[in-house]
Amino acid sequence: MTFSQNVSGIIDDIELNRTYDKAILKHRFLDEITYYEKKRDETKRYYNIFRFIVTTGSILLPAVLSMGQMDPAKLPKNFDMISYWCSWTISLLVTGSNGFLQLFSLDKNYFSYSMVVEQLKTEGWQFFGLSGKYEDYPNHQSAYKTFSKSVESIKRKQIDQEFSNGKGENKKKKFDFQGEMKKFAEEQNANLKIKDAVVEQILPQKEIVNKAVELIPAVKDKVPDLPSIPDPEKVTEILKEETKEVIDETIDKAVDKAVDKKD
Repeated sequence: MTFSQNVSGIIDDIELNRTYDKAILKHRFLDEITYYEKKRDETKRYYNIFRFIVTTGSILLPAVLSMGQMDPAKLPKNFDMISYWCSWTISLLVTGSNGFLQLFSLDKNYFSYSMVVEQLKTEGWQFFGLSGKYEDYPNHQSAYKTFSKSVESIKRKQIDQEFSNGKGENKKKKFDFQGEMKKFAEEQNANLKIKDAVVEQILPQKEIVNKAVELIPAVKDKVPDLPSIPDPEKVTEILKEETKEVIDETIDKAVDKAVDKKD
């Protein structure tokens, strides 16, 4: 079974308030993974074929040329013509295959698609398990917006990279798959550290708010006719969710601005 088929059942079991959120996960998140897996597999097929021709031809060509150095009396009849056309064909195949590899950037695209697939899968498993960058969220509904932003951010970076392949300076750069995956992991850890630091900074403010909320029952006892005073526990829960959402949006905007400025 494919990744999309396995995860489709998990999405059906996730508790989300809006039914169309699950449809978005399937038709956006899973479809993106299926799309890039297909492109990765197609690119890998052509990449392996051309690399096989280049490697095999590079081995056979010196062997064919060296056979022409033997004693002509020991060689078959018309061997010079056979060796000429064999070496010409092998050279043409090797040069053409290597040219197609460079022209279509098959090696870079293969590694790029593979990295995007792994990034999307990692993001998805963290969201489903509420781990990593989503470990502070109480449920999937509260983490849904952040997850959607992360998926779109990965997609946007991939599109930018595909359209920037035509630039001369980018063609000279060798794609580092391990380096990009390490960079992605470092960004995830950096976001968690930033979030923890921001939460630590606002703890005194939250304590003041909690103390103010604790005074609500006393006010309600003195003025019993005020029905608009909310439940303290409900107020505290709403404050925590709103604070966490503001922190996530602030971090996402800061990271996006830093990435755009770096690019």
